Amino acid sequence: MDLKKVTVIIPTRNEEKYIGKCLDSFVNQSYPKELYEIFVVDGLSEDKTTEIVKEYNKKYKNIQLIINPGRIVPKGVNLGIKKSSADIIILFGAHAYADKDFIKENVISLENEEVGCSGGPITTISHDLKGAAIALAMSSPFGVGNALFRYAQKEIYVDTVAFGAYKREVLEKVGYLDEELVRNQDDELNYRVIKNGYKILLSPKIKSTYYSRSSFKKLWNQYYQYGFWKVRVMQKHGKTASLRHLIPMAFVIYNLLGLILSLINHHFMYLWLPEIAIYILLDILFSFKLSNKNKKLLKYLPFVFPMLHISYGLGFIEGLFSFYLLKNKRAVEKNTKLSR
Repeated sequence: MDLKKVTVIIPTRNEEKYIGKCLDSFVNQSYPKELYEIFVVDGLSEDKTTEIVKEYNKKYKNIQLIINPGRIVPKGVNLGIKKSSADIIILFGAHAYADKDFIKENVISLENEEVGCSGGPITTISHDLKGAAIALAMSSPFGVGNALFRYAQKEIYVDTVAFGAYKREVLEKVGYLDEELVRNQDDELNYRVIKNGYKILLSPKIKSTYYSRSSFKKLWNQYYQYGFWKVRVMQKHGKTASLRHLIPMAFVIYNLLGLILSLINHHFMYLWLPEIAIYILLDILFSFKLSNKNKKLLKYLPFVFPMLHISYGLGFIEGLFSFYLLKNKRAVEKNTKLSR
């Protein structure tokens, strides 16, 4: 393994419950301590996040706190990239923690000259039953389609990863995070990575764990914003989103039209109801399959899948109107508010 200097950038805002475990996971990495540093870039937290990070800084000199007055993730990450002089930049989340070989395996994966970005599958967990149901749905193909970073178990080239590691020369060539985007900024960056001829490698050896939301309201807002800002990414690049991003929109439109047309003429109901029946059947089948070890999850799972699909679909539709048709600045401002 060719040893490289690494900077891990962790954007935060009000993460006092999670930042400690996140930092512990990087303090205890198998990679040589003198070769990596951790930048916690805080977006003006109103809790004890910065106090906790300062305590870690007293014990570990490779942990630094950077204040992000712009508050949103891309502005914070870009501050960290500019401050870093490392060969490899890793973007991580405070709501997660890394396996002890996380840095080492990323460095190994990036030794491939074709690879500009690397990452691994994320194990999603939660503290309670509702959150556990959300975590399972977010790790299921029925819930998130072919978003392989949620569940892949073999090394494969993909179109995007979460918690990506990037070669510095790649970032210097393709640019940093787009500071306009509140959501999907990593997807948009990864699109540019591929557009410039690099590959994105997903390796099951690069392991991390993410704490899912335990609130349906926050989950709805999160996926609504994902759908909304995906349209802006499409608009910027003049490229249609992949099929997995279009299906929720089609699902919402088909069902809205099915309901309206069925009220006008009952013959349309015969076209609409079979689709509803198939969806409900799949919802129930996947819910039973995922709750195999804990039947109590059935209290929530059947509701999580439609919540993921409908919120993303509605957000995508509003995005189409806001960015392409109406140029609705108020809608953009509304969906700029952070959902965590």
